[in-house]
Amino acid sequence: MSLPYDPVSPPVALTIAGSDSGGGAGIQADLKTMTRHGVFGTSVVTATTAQHTRGVEDVHPIPPDHVASQYAAVANDFDLGAVKTGMLATASIVERVTDALSAFDGPIVVDPVMIAATGDRLLSPAAEDAYADLIAAATLVTPNVDEAAVLVGDAIETPADAERVGRELVDRGVDAALIKGGHLDESGSDETVIDTLVLDEEHAADRAGSDGDAISIRFENPRIDTDATHGSGCTLSSAIAARLARGESLRDAVGAAVGEMHEAVRRGYDVGKGRGPVNPTVLDGGDRLK
Repeated sequence: MSLPYDPVSPPVALTIAGSDSGGGAGIQADLKTMTRHGVFGTSVVTATTAQHTRGVEDVHPIPPDHVASQYAAVANDFDLGAVKTGMLATASIVERVTDALSAFDGPIVVDPVMIAATGDRLLSPAAEDAYADLIAAATLVTPNVDEAAVLVGDAIETPADAERVGRELVDRGVDAALIKGGHLDESGSDETVIDTLVLDEEHAADRAGSDGDAISIRFENPRIDTDATHGSGCTLSSAIAARLARGESLRDAVGAAVGEMHEAVRRGYDVGKGRGPVNPTVLDGGDRLK
């Protein structure tokens, strides 16, 4: 006897990013995170990588035309609730993604993957410059302090610096900037991580008590005693995008995702011979679709 079809209809999100053969970051981390949040994840692969927990051995960018074709295939079939971008690899890919997303009217989260954990620059100066238009069109940009410094050409050493740079990015057109403070040498305490969110006037006006001006919000969490944080930026930006696809406000989505990441780092995967990845499966996900 056949059984009745009993489907679910989750929100849909899209990740535009590179593939991590080690499984801890990139497309792989993004899709795990979206699933954990009750969101159906779709993908556009911008590059394949030969990497593991000890580092990246090779990167092969996908031809920009094929990146655009992947996006068109997804956008023409799915009702996308949000899009996030990760590693875009080359200036041409950044430009094609920016062009493709110009017709998308939903939230866009840009994780500007520019600098490796080793401190090595991952993009050419031309590719870094190409990010300006994409960030200006985005809902949220989520750089760590090193990436934010590249974007604005100014060093970031304190939470006050992070707020100043976040406001500059908002002035350049993005709706909000989340400056991740995990790499700050001075965060007020060696035992605390301070992430700084700057919201533009429109999103600040949604916050009770705001006078409509741009505002800054700090999120403080205990520092986890580990350097095994591979994929943390991908996981965080994907969690925010998933929550936005579910209809949460920008402020609520960011606050919840930042809080969740504490546990994802604390209970990271002990795999491989290097610095292991964070664990998206322990994310709370809020009221996930059953």
